[in-house]
Amino acid sequence: MSKQGQDLEIIGIGQDDACCTGLLAAPLDDDRAVELAKVFKALGDPVRLRLLSMIASRDGGEVCVCELTPAFELSQPTISHHLKLLRQAGLIDCERRGTWVYYWLLPETTDKLAALLTRPAGERLPEPAGPLS
Repeated sequence: MSKQGQDLEIIGIGQDDACCTGLLAAPLDDDRAVELAKVFKALGDPVRLRLLSMIASRDGGEVCVCELTPAFELSQPTISHHLKLLRQAGLIDCERRGTWVYYWLLPETTDKLAALLTRPAGERLPEPAGPLS
């Protein structure tokens, strides 16, 4: 399987990151916060969110770029740019087959994001201290 973007640096959640350390376990250090911000920035655009959703929800697990482009009133180079940013964030991957490129979700990255944002079962957040207390 050839990777079209193998020369791109994958940003975000690396394999050496603790997979199950949530935000409630400990404060993020500077480096981890910077890396996570890049992933969330990739998700912070409506076009990229739609692209990710279209790819993730596809029966069979992959979708051709030729099926993604018509869903938007954007040029093909703009769609390719958005897909490149999602690839760099480690959210999707792709493979060229002839003249077309096929994309699929990298669930290990979305699973790590979900684990990061999920508080442990049964754990309650402390009541906020404030003027109404």
